[in-house]
Amino acid sequence: MLDVRRREFVVLLGGVVAAWPRAARAQQPAMPVVGFLSAGSPDTFAYLVQAFRQGLSETGHAEGHNLAVEFRWAEGHYDRVPSLAADLVRRPVAVLAATTTPAALAAKAATTTIPIVFATDGDPVQLGLAASLSRPSGNITGVSNLNIEVAPKRLELAHELVPAAPVIGVLVNPANRLAQAVSQDLHAAARILGLQLRVLHATSERDFDAVFAALAQLRAALVIGSGDPLFGSRAGELGALALRHAVPAVYQFREFAASGGLASYGGRFTDSWRQVGLYTGRILKGEKPADLPIVQSTKVELILNLKTAKALGLTVPLSLLGRADEVIE
Repeated sequence: MLDVRRREFVVLLGGVVAAWPRAARAQQPAMPVVGFLSAGSPDTFAYLVQAFRQGLSETGHAEGHNLAVEFRWAEGHYDRVPSLAADLVRRPVAVLAATTTPAALAAKAATTTIPIVFATDGDPVQLGLAASLSRPSGNITGVSNLNIEVAPKRLELAHELVPAAPVIGVLVNPANRLAQAVSQDLHAAARILGLQLRVLHATSERDFDAVFAALAQLRAALVIGSGDPLFGSRAGELGALALRHAVPAVYQFREFAASGGLASYGGRFTDSWRQVGLYTGRILKGEKPADLPIVQSTKVELILNLKTAKALGLTVPLSLLGRADEVIE
């Protein structure tokens, strides 16, 4: 009888011990999930995702350790962005990081309760993303880059690099809410400089060859108007096309200049995406988006590709070389 009772006790004890890990796991809080939404491409923006993760780490958060990140990429297809935003909201996520203007607008339309941290090239107030920069109110805050503001500077840069160009082409994506504002700013700057401006449209990668063929025929220089996610995702390809078609071209991404574009000039996206990660981490710790002022990026960088300048038969002014943050030789 004692042996039977002893065996029953051992079986019961074993069942309790086996249940302990399951019970302990059940009592552990679920790992928070951050939704990451972008209209761009994961391949091109990989270094920016690293900056986002760096910002998270500065608040003590690490992907796979104490949080998970669900990535959604539209790869330049703006029509996909709203459904991707809705998918993350249904998930649901603890914070929604929306990098690129289309992603920010879609995130705001998708939820009024989940905290949103955005990065945009435009003015957040004019875009309707926030009530004010100092106190955005509601469930949203983020970072505003300088790339709309410095678009006229890119036009001046193209004119300085190619003063004999009879026409300056401006490439915009009409599907982007910022396209009209960029075009207006560049037209105003062109009038001051006495330049002819030709606005060219591309809504997909299929349009690129026709755009560069037209520019080569016009003997025009090119300014790519804004940090459009479609163009940003294809910055390297656009730089290579500019070199292949012998078009002097300026854009805002370093990848563009490194791939054959003549120059790049724009805000440092790594700073912006790091700030998105930093704000995301602070919200996960309990801060409210409405109490976090929108950050306005103030850093810009100029990259010059002297190899491309030589291939195009251009001489880069010493004044520009002195201002450059990096020279590719």
